[in-house]
Amino acid sequence: MSVGTSLPHDSAALHVTGRARYVDDLPVPADTLHLAFGISTIAHGEITSMDLSAVRAAPGVVAVLTAEDLPFANDVSPSAHDEPMLSTGTVHFVGQPIFLVVAESHLQARKAARLGQISYKERPALLTVDQALAANSRFEDGPVIWSKGDAAAAIAKAPRVIEGTFDMGGQEHFYLEGQIALSVPNEGGVTVHCSSQHPTEIQHKVAEAIGTHMNAVRVEMRRMGGGFGGKESQGNALACSTAIVARMTGRAAKMRYDRDDDMVITGKRHDFRIHYRAGVTDEGRILGIEFLQLARCGWSMDLSLPVADRAMLHSDNAYNLENIRIESHRLKTNTQSATAYRGFGGPQGMIGIERAMDHIAHVLGRDPVAVRKANYYNDMGDGSQTTPYHMPVEDFILGALTERLEASADYQARKKAVADWNAKNDVLKKGIALTPVKFGISFTLTHYNQAGALVHVYQDGSIHLNHGGTEMGQGLNRKVAQVVAAGFGVDPGAVQITATDTGKVPNTSATAASSGADLNGMAAKAATDTIRERMAEFLAREHQAEPAAVRFEGGRVKIGGEDMAFEEAAKRCYQGRVSLSSTGFYATPKITWDRKAGRGRPFYYFAYGASVTEVVVDTLTGENRILRTDILHDAGNSLNPALDIGQVEGAYVQGAGWLTTEELVWDDKGRLKTHAPSTYKIPACSDRPRIFNVALWDGPNREETIYRSKAVGEPPFMHGISAFSALADACAACGPHWPDLQAPATAEAVLAAVKRARGTV
Repeated sequence: MSVGTSLPHDSAALHVTGRARYVDDLPVPADTLHLAFGISTIAHGEITSMDLSAVRAAPGVVAVLTAEDLPFANDVSPSAHDEPMLSTGTVHFVGQPIFLVVAESHLQARKAARLGQISYKERPALLTVDQALAANSRFEDGPVIWSKGDAAAAIAKAPRVIEGTFDMGGQEHFYLEGQIALSVPNEGGVTVHCSSQHPTEIQHKVAEAIGTHMNAVRVEMRRMGGGFGGKESQGNALACSTAIVARMTGRAAKMRYDRDDDMVITGKRHDFRIHYRAGVTDEGRILGIEFLQLARCGWSMDLSLPVADRAMLHSDNAYNLENIRIESHRLKTNTQSATAYRGFGGPQGMIGIERAMDHIAHVLGRDPVAVRKANYYNDMGDGSQTTPYHMPVEDFILGALTERLEASADYQARKKAVADWNAKNDVLKKGIALTPVKFGISFTLTHYNQAGALVHVYQDGSIHLNHGGTEMGQGLNRKVAQVVAAGFGVDPGAVQITATDTGKVPNTSATAASSGADLNGMAAKAATDTIRERMAEFLAREHQAEPAAVRFEGGRVKIGGEDMAFEEAAKRCYQGRVSLSSTGFYATPKITWDRKAGRGRPFYYFAYGASVTEVVVDTLTGENRILRTDILHDAGNSLNPALDIGQVEGAYVQGAGWLTTEELVWDDKGRLKTHAPSTYKIPACSDRPRIFNVALWDGPNREETIYRSKAVGEPPFMHGISAFSALADACAACGPHWPDLQAPATAEAVLAAVKRARGTV
């Protein structure tokens, strides 16, 4: 059976030989036009004059468009229609597109875009959460507040009260393939090739931009060179720009951001400030806790509301918090519009409670793992314990999973060895931490929890697969192909995977929320089951047997005494006028959610895991290294263990990067200073753990997902929190005081925490 087998990524050979084709590799018509944005140089103000004569006169320039020149909708927002593609007179951040250059080459467009002469009347810019809060600049009328029990009363009665404030930075997606789109005009409208996690949204926004219906816009997407959420909504501007130009000129149009432009224009992960106040017992059991979450959302709404919601939804992580209050502010600032990023707010909410756990353990002088386990949900599975949003927890497995990881990682012995090391060494200090993950799987926007697929069986037995998910390197296509192959009992090599295409599968949801395999796998299975049942019914009728007697296995079809190749069976069914094509559809069950009240079941199930990380810190410089990481992750009945382990490894490194080396810096004028690899440091090979052990938990999903598997895209990202906690542990070894390490834990931040631990700040 192909499901559950470790097979290579479907494009692995193409990736390593450089033959995988991305949008920039596609052949284009000879007269293709190239586009670039002219962008704002101030963070906030009114445009008082604009002289674009030098832009129009520049070599190769065919046209220059401003907002007034756009024929239809000037909006690229995925939510509130508050994001004009080109400024309408007010600028809201440094990097906002103001005009569009259309030229004969990419380089000519970029050079010309820098020649615009724009004058502004500057206004005060809100750049920080403090400034936005003081100005009451926000995306909702007031804070969103969810509660369970009476947190204030529980804290007041608690033996100990512990509180603190934690700032965490944002994160640049830094996909290898930047934002790009190519639009080619056709007889009825336009075909858009783009690097997008959400082809249907591109189709929708392009239709609005060129004044047509969605059926006149076809979006095709074969693969992305990485996405991580940055291609869920941030590609709309490029697709709309190219489609508008293609419609106006009758020529193909292409737009590609260079890396600097990409980083300056597009949104990042939301940075947060979280204040926590907890009432605890002397053993560390939380009796009541309050969270204040301040999210810096940038200039437009984008996806900030569901991101901030998911941060609230993960404020409990793995812990049964009977009295909790969460207050969330979604603050509007004059910076890039923050957007989706792997985990979609979950990491920000989760590290808030993990930070509180470490703080509680430090104050009480207890092992942080013991404090965590004292607060875990129980493993009873009876639903008697509920989350802060009143959802019963019925599938909790972290008690047993944590025990197994403690044993396999030799946590207790290594913790003692770390303590012994620190007692003997003044300069190099080690730290070790174990942190858990409980991550909810489903879109919180309920109607996104659906998917479609299209499967054809040809008369020679070959199989064609198309589904609504998008491939961004995670191996989704291989997994869904394995599902189809398993349904027909054939080798996965018999299944031809084709590009995601809105002309084949309509109304697709974004490939996000870790739901790509869950949704599209089930839709593909539904289509496969329909065809197989038709084949079985026909073949059974030929043999005067029941359809249930027909078996599809090992590339053969067996019925009665006959054993034929799948190809022969397909040919017979074709000649018998049996339809060998079917669509499939799936909608996630059990989802009910009232976001205003903060109540319901927003998730179909939870994915779990835990990680142990050991680090070493140079207390003279703040430099640090990850020495060893052990992860035990819950992927249910994995569809493809090799791909899932790869996802866990990459997610951990990316999560650790967010909390350690990746620092976004804006100056006091709102200009992003870290907009290139020279100034923004994603983890490199040398930053990975020297010893890296990853294993998958061997239990099926309690819910009826595709072959009882679990999502594995986002949940392992939060394992990176163990790296941060280990660094905080190393800093705490330097003195008796709470080190109050902030994120990202750059060398400077670590050095400051060391000084705080020693009481020298």
